[in-house]
Amino acid sequence: MNEHDPGERPPIAGGRPADRRVAALYDEIHRLAAETLRREGGKDVLLQPTMLVNEVYLKLARSPSGAWDDEAHFLAVAAKAARHVVLDHARALRRAKRGGGATILSLDTTLLGGAHATGNAIDLEEALQQLERGDPRSAAIVELRFFGGLTIEQTAMRLGLSTATVEREWRFARAWLYDALFRDEADAEGPGGP
Repeated sequence: MNEHDPGERPPIAGGRPADRRVAALYDEIHRLAAETLRREGGKDVLLQPTMLVNEVYLKLARSPSGAWDDEAHFLAVAAKAARHVVLDHARALRRAKRGGGATILSLDTTLLGGAHATGNAIDLEEALQQLERGDPRSAAIVELRFFGGLTIEQTAMRLGLSTATVEREWRFARAWLYDALFRDEADAEGPGGP
């Protein structure tokens, strides 16, 4: 397998329809990757948008030809791939001598409802898995919105729901995840806060 510079767009192998589709949406994947990583709090994180998009690109390019129904389906698959890449990267950092000085992908979770709250990707993944066991649809909404950067309307279209349902379940999921991620911090602060 040929190696490529992580700062450059990976080469298209073969020219299969799936390859061309991924290449055509490469810039959109890059935008989604940048949006996902924009939420990170630390500046010393080793995973950059281009690296994330290249990893997602490589995963998607291996998909069978015609694997996506439409652009919304493609973006949903890209969001799931980004979630897995971010989690794999965070786990690798945790294993490597406490990150070798790098941040363990501290994510800005303000999208989940906290004013200045940060959590790490592994904690978010564990909380998201708990939510997924109890409410798979709400977890899918979080994945599309948080990792995929999809709008309420795009998420509703992808899941075949009304925008009102997506908004309601998005509010619920954010509150649930915020509580799961930051319950211990709130308990430590006591009833009056900090």
